[in-house]
Formats: sequence, C-alpha cells, structure tokens
Amino acid sequence: MVVFMKQAYQYLFNLINEKEIVVVGCSGGPDSMALLYMLNKIRSVKNIYLVCAHVNHNIRMVSKEEQLFVEKWCLDHDIVFETMTIQKYGDDNFENEARTIRYKFFDDIVRKYNANYLMTAHHGDDLMETILMRIVRGSTLNGYAGFHKLVDNGNYKIVRPLIFTTKSEIMEYDKKYNIPYVIDKTNFDDIHTRNRYRKVVLPFLKKENPNVHEKFIKFSNTLEKYNDYINKQASKYFYSVYHDSVLDIPKYLELDEVIQDKILNMILANFYTDDVMLVNDRHIELIHDLIQSKKKNTYIYLPNNVKVMKEYDKLFLIREQNQVDNYEIELFDYAKLPNGKHIKMVSSCDTNGNDVCRLSSNEVKLPLYIRTRRHGEKMALKGTNGHKKIKDIFIDCKVAMKDRELWPVVVDSNNEVVWIPGLKKSKFNKQKNEKCDIIIKYY
Repeated sequence: MVVFMKQAYQYLFNLINEKEIVVVGCSGGPDSMALLYMLNKIRSVKNIYLVCAHVNHNIRMVSKEEQLFVEKWCLDHDIVFETMTIQKYGDDNFENEARTIRYKFFDDIVRKYNANYLMTAHHGDDLMETILMRIVRGSTLNGYAGFHKLVDNGNYKIVRPLIFTTKSEIMEYDKKYNIPYVIDKTNFDDIHTRNRYRKVVLPFLKKENPNVHEKFIKFSNTLEKYNDYINKQASKYFYSVYHDSVLDIPKYLELDEVIQDKILNMILANFYTDDVMLVNDRHIELIHDLIQSKKKNTYIYLPNNVKVMKEYDKLFLIREQNQVDNYEIELFDYAKLPNGKHIKMVSSCDTNGNDVCRLSSNEVKLPLYIRTRRHGEKMALKGTNGHKKIKDIFIDCKVAMKDRELWPVVVDSNNEVVWIPGLKKSKFNKQKNEKCDIIIKYY
C-alpha cells in the first residue's frame, strides 16, 4: 500500500503549475530519491524545470560516493545538478550548523534559477520525532508544532510534500518503482538523540495506531493556527514595550503572560536568527526570573555567550566575545564549553580516566546539564557514603583559581552533581564492566 504517497503526489500535482521551477534538496537517501523520482514524473506531464541540489557534508568516507551517485542519476534523467561541499565546521552545534549551511546553499540555488519552490523530503516520521524531541527538551509554541508542510519564504515557497507519509511507505514506494538510493549508517547510531526516538518511541506509537503520524500532523496544524493568532496579538504590543533593542520592564509586566512569552520569543528569534533552536523554555524561565529579580543590576548567560542584562527597569541582550563567568548548557549529543573544551556523548570508549563518565539513565534524571559550580555545592563520592565540596575537590586537584569559575560541572535535572569532568567521578559513575547506557567524553 502506498496510499499516503499517492496523497503526496496528488498534492504536488495540484500545487505546481506548468513550467514552474522546482529545486529539490536531495541527499541520495530513500526519502529524497523518492521525492526526486516523484517530481520527475510530474515533470513529464507538466513540463516543469527541475533542479537537484545536493550538499556533501564531508564527514564520512562515503560522502563523495553519495554525491557522485546523485549526480549520475540526475545526468541519466536529464535533471540539472548543483552541489557544494562543506569544507570546514566551526565550534557551533554540528547539526544546527550543518542545517544553516545547507539551507543557505538551497537559498542560493533557488535565487540562481529564480525558482518557485524549494522542496525537501521530510516525512511524517520526521515530524513525529521533531515534535517529541522538542516536548522533552522544551521549546516554544511554534517549536512544538515541529515543521510545516508549506512555508512562504517571500520570493519562493518551501514545501515538504512527504509530510503525509511514513518512512515505511516511502521504502515500499522505492521498492515498487525500483528507485535506487544510498543509506547513511549514522542514522542507526544510538548516540544521536533523534535515532533513539526513531528506534524506540516511534515503533511503540505505531503499534498503538499505525496512522499515528496523521494525529501529529493535526496536532502540528492546530498549534500553527494558535501560534499565528498569538503572533498577531503580540505584534500589537511588541514595539510599545521593545524599542532600540531594549525591553521596557514595567510596560512588559502589564501584559498577559502568554503575550509576554511570545514577545520574549520574538526578541530571541530576532537576536539568534538561525541559532534560535539553541534556546528552550528553560531559558525563557531564566529571563522571567531575571525580570522579576529584586536586584537592580544583574544578568544571566544564554547559549553562545549571549548575555541578558537587567539594569533598573530595562532589559537587553548582548553577545560577548570575551570569556563568561557562569553558564548552563543542556547536554544533547555535543557541547562546546566556554573554557575551550568539549563534551560529547559517545557510543563506546576504551579508557576509564576522569575524562570519561559512564551513567545509567535509571539512576539519574535526564536531561543532563553542564554548568558552573554553585556556592557550597557538594558531590556524592564513588565508593563512600560521604559527600565532598566541589571547592575542596578543586583544591585537591590543584585547579588554578582563574580556572575554577569556568570549570564544567555535570548535573542531572534534580541538580545532583554526577561528574566533574577531568577531575572526579560521583557515586553514579559506572566502571567499564558495569551496565550503562550513557557514555560522555571530555576533551
């Protein structure tokens, strides 16, 4: 059965007009190859102009082979092929940075050909994973909606026509029409958060309801409608409380709480632009606490060295290039720390030093956070019933005073210290021969 694929095809056929120009993002995987094949079928009927845009992420040995695979398929089917290779990544979150580069390339290709549409192969399972991850992580109303079927980007529209269907049906469609594709083996690696949802949570939901993705689409559409309405209401007040990049706190506090949240989200979205996904609902709570603080002059830090400052009745954001003196980062797969070090979740590790921590998710409350120490904070030690002050651990390990304020401390969601990277392990740490499902490396 390919019922939902037929629905996606019909949606595309009705959407695209004769001789319109379509750019399709294609990795060479089963999803994007199915979409490319589908658009090529429509091209034979409606005489549309089709451009395939491929990004070589340059992180796996087979990346070049995948690029050549897509290029040859396009050549064989007389489809224009455009590609770029990412030569270097910065210190930002990899997934977020790769997405930013990818969509910048897609935007360039759309403008080069003056295209009407940019199409990507995100499907119903992707939507479910995105929504579930954001519910667990925390997000905004718009974030909880996942991604949208159609986004008006001004001169062109971004379309995700496979949102109607599921991964299994796409695979069935590929098999039925003998559509070739390549497989990215990292999609099966459990160290990536999305893969764990894909392998564990989605099968359970589909067992309860095989068409559960339709419920998520409805959920997404409902949130999108409510978000659009709240946006309109918040826009009426935005410039009366926020001007010259400064928030007027007394005027802001007169507004309804829902409008307050939306205005903060709008401010953060404008400030962070493509990095706004680094911000979650916990950060909004921290800003609210800052606004309500009795202190006349105080501040907090958000991801990427963004400093939120309160000065009397004013609130504003600045991006600091210098070192910070406190931070809190939610740990997903990877984090770049203000002290120049890195923390990464790995699938395995041969070493057993203080630069590696092994945990069981049954004994700690997820998610984990990386932050600076707090005054008087203690850690429960491995092999004893006692606790030790972090300050004393720093002294024992001869950590210089100038390094202590930025030294990372890993805690769970109950603020229980589970590890001081590079220095000391807590009672929660597991040995190499003990059962664990979380391995973190500090380097």
